[in-house]
Amino acid sequence: MRNLFLLLLVIGAYACSPSEVTYEEYVPDYSIQKQALASLLEEHPIEVVVHRGANHLAPENTFAAAVKAIELGVDYVEIDVHRSLDGVHYIMHDLGLGRTTDGWGPILLRKSAYIDQLDAGSWFGEAYAGEKVPRLEEYLRWIKGKAKVYLDVKTADLEEVVRLIHELEMEQDTFFWFWSDNMLEEFRAMAPELRIKINAHSVEEIIEAKEEYGANIIECDVAEISPEMVHICDSLGIQIMAYATTNTKEEFRAVIQSHADLVNLDKPSLYLEVLQNVRDSLKVLQQ
Repeated sequence: MRNLFLLLLVIGAYACSPSEVTYEEYVPDYSIQKQALASLLEEHPIEVVVHRGANHLAPENTFAAAVKAIELGVDYVEIDVHRSLDGVHYIMHDLGLGRTTDGWGPILLRKSAYIDQLDAGSWFGEAYAGEKVPRLEEYLRWIKGKAKVYLDVKTADLEEVVRLIHELEMEQDTFFWFWSDNMLEEFRAMAPELRIKINAHSVEEIIEAKEEYGANIIECDVAEISPEMVHICDSLGIQIMAYATTNTKEEFRAVIQSHADLVNLDKPSLYLEVLQNVRDSLKVLQQ
């Protein structure tokens, strides 16, 4: 216990120490080449949400992962939001920096000058060496008009996040989920006009999500989507998002045949392949 306490003191002292590094805006100049199959999604009623970007093709929660998703024609890119010690919001899933960067320690105890210098791509592959941990504001300014955004907010200054969404006029291009009920309640009171997602697995939970939080979207496993759930969501003005747990062809076929409004998945390229196969099969049946 004493060693852990000393370690935290060292991390805190290092994180709080002044830095002479000057920040320069980082928005990589990626060329975006839409793939031919992307047109399938424009004709399909189920909106596609990619989890942490196209994380099977590029390092998660980076500009590169978003580019791969956009090229596939997805509707939403899901991102995770954390806040640094000095109040900068970053796109990062884990509380710790070690899994997806060459840094270490909790992001909450690191200053932006440290985080901005990290390599968030080499762990995935040499081609992505030097990829940065995106700052939320720069990321949103860059992605606006290219794809909509689902924000999984883990730690944040909610007033600052709400201000940013309004400044960028992305009210209709975003929706939110929160780790804690306290954050959810604070956000809902602060910004009732912004959309939120709630996990719900029954008709009773859907009604509760609407009454207590004003839910706009509920998320559940595709196998849980029942005619009763579809009916109550329609009557309450709630969209249903299917969560892909296995990301297999079989699961994607079930999603395509369901009454989901959105699907949250990890492998958009495989989803497109399945969608193409389903479409081809329907054409054969219609001949």
